[in-house]
Amino acid sequence: MGSPTYDKNTQVNFLKQRLHMFMDVLDAIDPEDTDVEDIDRLLSILDEMESKCREFNHREVKESV
Repeated sequence: MGSPTYDKNTQVNFLKQRLHMFMDVLDAIDPEDTDVEDIDRLLSILDEMESKCREFNHREVKESV
């Protein structure tokens, strides 16, 4: 695991990359073959991105204090 990222551009690029990966997964899913576990994993990915957004926001606030 790397060191915390405080640079806003790096944080935004990280989140954009994760979002693009998520969208690629969505595009690849066949609705006919998708089960509850697949949906749970997608929701987990979204939760991880939301958590990372909060973490980045917290770092920004902490850095400015």
